[in-house]
Amino acid sequence: MSQSSERFEQLREIVAEVLELEPEEVADGGDFVEEYDADSLRAIEILARIEKTWKVEIPQAELNEMRNLKAVYEVVARYAGWEE
Repeated sequence: MSQSSERFEQLREIVAEVLELEPEEVADGGDFVEEYDADSLRAIEILARIEKTWKVEIPQAELNEMRNLKAVYEVVARYAGWEE
């Protein structure tokens, strides 16, 4: 598994844990609010766990972009400096 795939799956596990779902229930493009009933507190918790896991700081203003797993990965990759 590539490093980007591993990171993507780690993100899936974080999101699933916060949303109280199984990782396989979190679709790559599934909207957190519409499909999983996530609220702003859960979004902030996801952000906090990501920041702690990868020791990266992401402004809360980015939360609007982080609506699904693919978007979360893109935002984290941008701030963490992950190369594609």
